[in-house]
Amino acid sequence: MATESESDLERLYRQHSGRLLGSVLAFAGDREVAMDAVSEAFAQALRRRESIRSPLAWIWRAAFRIAAGNLKSRRREATGPSQEESYEMPEQAWELVAALQRLSDKQRASVVLHYYADCPVKEVAAITGTTSAAVRMHLNRGRRRLRELLEEQHD
Repeated sequence: MATESESDLERLYRQHSGRLLGSVLAFAGDREVAMDAVSEAFAQALRRRESIRSPLAWIWRAAFRIAAGNLKSRRREATGPSQEESYEMPEQAWELVAALQRLSDKQRASVVLHYYADCPVKEVAAITGTTSAAVRMHLNRGRRRLRELLEEQHD
């Protein structure tokens, strides 16, 4: 029989896993990395459920950190996002994901969490382990850099 905290995590998974997966996919640019990160974040939350005060925030933070760690190890092997499963995203979305990959990790996480996942700046700061002021700076620089990159692609 499932405990109350297991039921809560199951409910969180049903309600938020799709949005979280989309956010981590936009951050990582790799479906496998995103799926692994989300799965691992929920698995860790299940193992640590009694010690986590705010499970949803913890899961978001864990998923992005896991994805960032996996990306660091994969950067040696690949230079851009995998388009093997391009049927799942339109070409313009892949252009955006490719441009996102050229931002710093903090800029990319801030932009994806704030604009795609619709997280307020304070929540982005909590997930990325930084301050609200730093998030605003990363958003400003990230938007500027994305604009430049996307304009280059269309010239």
